[in-house]
Order: sequence, then structure tokens, then C-alpha cells
Amino acid sequence: MFLNRGYLFTKKVDKFFVDLYDALQFIFRFFKEVFRPPYEVKEIIRQCYQVGYRSLFLITLTGFITGIVFTKQSRPSLSEFGAQSWLPSLVSIAIIRALAALVTALIASGKVGSNIGAELGSMKVTEQIDAMEVSAVNPFKFLVVSRILATTFMLPVLMCYMGFVAMLGGYVNVHSNEQTSFILFFQNAFDKISFLDIFSSLIKSFVYGFTIGAVACYKGFHARNGTEGVGRAANASVVLSMFLIFVEEILIVQITNSFR
Repeated sequence: MFLNRGYLFTKKVDKFFVDLYDALQFIFRFFKEVFRPPYEVKEIIRQCYQVGYRSLFLITLTGFITGIVFTKQSRPSLSEFGAQSWLPSLVSIAIIRALAALVTALIASGKVGSNIGAELGSMKVTEQIDAMEVSAVNPFKFLVVSRILATTFMLPVLMCYMGFVAMLGGYVNVHSNEQTSFILFFQNAFDKISFLDIFSSLIKSFVYGFTIGAVACYKGFHARNGTEGVGRAANASVVLSMFLIFVEEILIVQITNSFR
């Protein structure tokens, strides 16, 4: 019995390192293919449109609600110290430093990542990718590189948009309670924001976008076992990308704080 458990544990460890090696090979291949012609510019633009369009409504709604809810939750704590005037600064620091990039990445991993994983997974199990290779088309270049570049480029754009919408939500709540003007709110909001805050959020969104695209494409590109494998690829794309996003958040925050 103990020998059987030891064998199963060893098998799982071996599988983990094999999967890790395959993932690293997948990423190295991406960096090798991305600089090699032909460049699928039309497909990259189409994927950028798909990534932005599919997430825009959900990010707009979530961002606006995030700004309102965070402002509502913060007001009682500041009111105890008579510091309601600090509310715009607190909202801007929270949104620009953390919430905008993180919430956008989580939404994109659920919306875009699952879609990419399911799409490539269905193409893999129905042998469409194999047919592309027979037709002298590089499926990795056309399917994977374009999607990873699209998520990497579009997530910073969506992050900036989400931050703006969240700030509008915060302004609506502040204005309805303190009658603060639009100009005064944003003057106070950006008074405590530094270039490092904006730069770190942009870097985080680039890293999150690459992570979402790479994980979703890897899981979809290696799907197997028919339609069941497609569902597993979509689910794994979301779960793994979210886990890596939180790990990256911790590391980037730690590095950023060392420069403050």
C-alpha cells in the first residue's frame, strides 16, 4: 500500500516537471516565433479587437461598481477621524495602484482566457490545427502568437479604461454625499499619485496580459480527449491564470515598494 502511494506521488511529481518543461518550451517558442516573419498583422489586430470588445461592457460595469463600493466602504472609517476630504486620494491610490490592474486581469482571465482556451482546444481536438500544418500554415504563429500579443497589448488599454471608469464611480458617490466638484475631486485624487504608481500598474497589466494569453493558448493548444478536454482546457486557463496573476501581484508589489 505504501509502495503504491509512493509510486503515485512520484508519478505526479514527474508529471509536474514534464508539464513545466513543456510550458517553458512553449514560451521560448513564442519568443522565437514573434520576431520571425511573416508577421500576422491582420490577425493580431482582429484579436486585439476581439479581446477589447468582449471585455469592454463587463469592465465598464465592474469598474463603475468597484469605484462606488470602495468609496462607500471607505467613508465610515474616514468619518470617524473627520477625514472625509482624504477620500478622493484614498480612492485614487487604491484604484491606480492595485484595483484597476488586478480587477481587469481577473475579468479578462475569466472572459478572454476561457474563450481562447476553449477555441484553441476545440480546434485541437477536431484536428483543425493539424490540417493547418498540412496546408503549410504555421498554426503556432497564426493562432498562438497573435492571441498572446493581443492580450499583452490590450490589457494595459483596458486597465486604463477601467481605472477611469472606477474613478468616475468614486466621484459619483463623493459628489452625492459631499457635493464635491468634478475638478476638485480629480485634483485631490491625483495629488498623491506618483509616476511610479502609474508605471507599476502599466507593467503589471502587461505581465498579466501576457500570462493570460500564454496560459490560455498553452492549455488550448495541448487539449486532448475530445470535448471533455475542451472544457478542461477552458477551466484550466481561468484557474491557472488567476493563480499566477496573484503570485505576480505579490512579486511586483514587493519590487515596487523597494523603490518607494
